[in-house]
Amino acid sequence: MTDVVDADELLRRIRRGRDRAAEERTRWADLARDLAATEPDGARDAAASARAYEAVLRVLDEIVRPGVRPVEHPAAEGDGVRRVT
Repeated sequence: MTDVVDADELLRRIRRGRDRAAEERTRWADLARDLAATEPDGARDAAASARAYEAVLRVLDEIVRPGVRPVEHPAAEGDGVRRVT
């Protein structure tokens, strides 16, 4: 069964999803920091989850506010990953 929604409801749902993604990104990033010293594998997994939520957050931000956030390259964020060509 599908619901028909208007543009305002769709925007509300996208914003709600964006807010949830921001909360989850923060939660996973905090967990990664907490686990860094004692459990490196868990910290790495938590950091990967935080990056996944960051990607979702960026996409939803672009839908809600196009062009507000500049596009950044992941290697420039200091996550320890370098792009090799």
